[in-house]
Amino acid sequence: MLNIMDQTAVNAVKLIQNPLLDKIMIFFTSLGDNGIIWIILLIVLLSGKKTRNKGVVLLITVITVFILTNYMKEEFHRVRPYEYMNFIPKVKTSGTSSFPSAHSAVAFAVFGVYYFYNLRYKYVIGVIALIIAVSRFYLEVHYLSDVMAGIALGLTVSYILFHVNEIILKSVKINNIYGILKRFFTGERQQ
Repeated sequence: MLNIMDQTAVNAVKLIQNPLLDKIMIFFTSLGDNGIIWIILLIVLLSGKKTRNKGVVLLITVITVFILTNYMKEEFHRVRPYEYMNFIPKVKTSGTSSFPSAHSAVAFAVFGVYYFYNLRYKYVIGVIALIIAVSRFYLEVHYLSDVMAGIALGLTVSYILFHVNEIILKSVKINNIYGILKRFFTGERQQ
């Protein structure tokens, strides 16, 4: 049995579905397939000297979210909407369970890293992430609650890893300053 929010979302989607919107949503959901768009953004960050550290955080964030979503899918075994309502979906799925939406989780994990680091194009990435997330329940391969859980997971992991990275960087800077001061006052030479 569906909860009220998911049932309301399913009914609302049925009212607005049309061939043009189907094509738009299929395009956006395909951006999340295989993570190609996110891999491109990762390469861009890793290739810049000033953004390399942020690229590493993005890589760790995406891997963490991927692992967590797959673990959660195995634990929850939620049937996808098209399976529950017995129809053929407009797009192919991974065949895993519905909860949470990995497309939404990864999209918002990437957006989170861009947002928390205040990187250029963060709002463009945010809009793309949002449309990808909406496309997942519009195309009825996820329930609204799957998508919302994916968004929350992606943002939470990116927020935590952003702060962990900042703490590590501050610790390294403090240790470097301590070492410099120690050498200055003791006259030790670095070997």
